[in-house]
Amino acid sequence: MCAIPAACSGFHPSAADAGAHARFIQTTSAGEPSIVNSIEPGSIHPSETPLLWLIRHGETEWSVSGAHTGKTDIPLTQRGREQATTMRGCLENRYFSLVLSSPRQRALETARLAGFDLSVQVDDNLSEWDYGEYEGRTTNEIRSTLQNPNWSIWDDIPPGGESLEQVALRAQKIIHRAMLAGGNVALFSHAHFLRILAAVWIDAPPNRGRSFVLGTGTISRLGFERETRVIQAWNMPCH
Repeated sequence: MCAIPAACSGFHPSAADAGAHARFIQTTSAGEPSIVNSIEPGSIHPSETPLLWLIRHGETEWSVSGAHTGKTDIPLTQRGREQATTMRGCLENRYFSLVLSSPRQRALETARLAGFDLSVQVDDNLSEWDYGEYEGRTTNEIRSTLQNPNWSIWDDIPPGGESLEQVALRAQKIIHRAMLAGGNVALFSHAHFLRILAAVWIDAPPNRGRSFVLGTGTISRLGFERETRVIQAWNMPCH
């Protein structure tokens, strides 16, 4: 049984679900699109409301060791492949208007094993945080090198890597794309990136993502309660 009842309730897509394309973009005076954090009551049909399904890839050797894994393109472990395959039962009966994945094989393989091999599209903005010189190193190793027992990736720009704000900007672009698609949108990505995206979704500072634990092979869901963006489910494994 899946740990997310809504994902395994035998959902059957309706015509409204299949045709939903919500628009939550307002235009600035300069003509540029700007994402809004809420919608006006009655401005869209409920079936058009986007639901973002955040799917962290299955287990890898580095996720087990705790090494920072950004651009390094490592595969899933056997357990990771099993986690991804199990997700199929939680997701297969739900219609998705858009399925996106990070270009890294650990995310793409998860998407394919979960049943989206034909529909998944790659979006570079779903890539994990670029850790620069800290790639492949654990937090304890970095703290030892820096002689700083309190070091955290959330408080420091990794040399040669991305700042938190740069990652948050990529998250905004993904949200923008999901808003345009409307309906259920599946995002296969990575822990730090998805945690930052969740913070951005609820209009919190990006570093609020440090409070959101996210295991491998899990599903989370972002949506709306009336006009307010909310986290509907978080860090839920499928069984």
